[in-house]
Amino acid sequence: MAIKVVDLFCGVGGLTCGLKEAGLEVVAGIDLDETCRFAYERNNNAKFIHADISRLPSSKLSALWEKSDVKVLVGCAPCQTFSKQSNKYRARINKATDVRWNLLKRFACFIEDLVPDIVSMENVPELRNFDVFSEFVGRVSKCGYYVSNRVVDCSKYGLPQKRKRLVFLASRYGEIEFPAPEGFPSRNLADAIGALPPLMHGQVCPTDDLHRCAGLSPMNLRRIRQSVPGGTWRDWSENLLPPCYRRKSGRTYGSVYGRMSWDKPSSTITTQFYAYGSGRHGHPDQDRALSLREGAQLQTFPLDYCFFENDENLSISTIVRHIGNAVPVELGRIIGKTIVAHLINFNRG
Repeated sequence: MAIKVVDLFCGVGGLTCGLKEAGLEVVAGIDLDETCRFAYERNNNAKFIHADISRLPSSKLSALWEKSDVKVLVGCAPCQTFSKQSNKYRARINKATDVRWNLLKRFACFIEDLVPDIVSMENVPELRNFDVFSEFVGRVSKCGYYVSNRVVDCSKYGLPQKRKRLVFLASRYGEIEFPAPEGFPSRNLADAIGALPPLMHGQVCPTDDLHRCAGLSPMNLRRIRQSVPGGTWRDWSENLLPPCYRRKSGRTYGSVYGRMSWDKPSSTITTQFYAYGSGRHGHPDQDRALSLREGAQLQTFPLDYCFFENDENLSISTIVRHIGNAVPVELGRIIGKTIVAHLINFNRG
């Protein structure tokens, strides 16, 4: 049977790449960020459609599934609105005007209008605390789908990263569940990036343009040299502490200026992984933050995944954002394998 997938909010294609590795045909990815086009199309042999999904007519998606026997719709709506950080400021969120808040509702509209055979959505676990998610589940269920959702710790599924995500699945054919973590391999930081060439802070690897890291100020260089694997700024001498951390109120911010540990999965890769002071992104034994290559490896992108065309259009901030926002490729592959197994079980594969 012809099984065709459309990927909403596709970014540079982390989810698409994983689905393709699972054997699914992704015909197109749609995203508002035009800077994602090169990496998405170069690596995935799929069409990138630059569009505002909140304004995209359902008919545009329907045309992408032409001559398909099984229609699959996947996506990861921008999750910043629902994250832990945003939850601290939940009272400030204007649900009526926050476009990202309403994108989940738009996702539900596509499902109602087009009735794809399989639906998958990935997002932050905190989404389940909001009424908009309950409404989404209810609308999909009313369309006759079997639905399930599970919060997964990616490090339990063979990813070298501590990353918790909500995985939603729905099918018109029957029950569909994301697998339990039993039986998956365990991978740590050393498994993912231990073989990469060493770098000094601010250096670029001569054989790999993506293996480059940010420079450190003299003060931050002194600080990271006093940090230990698994540690934070609490390892520093008093004279290295910023004023905010000397105050009692600052003592609660323990998840910044940290070094990772070789024998454990990395902390969650975010759009700030390139900066030493933004989280636990310090290299275990080199005095620097993670490189672009290391961030991509921890997001399980293949080594040959190309993020930029040439040095002239290499934007560090853009690539960091692309990598940090991506669905880890391996998570996408597991989602894809789950869909494939489900379709075979119901004689649709």
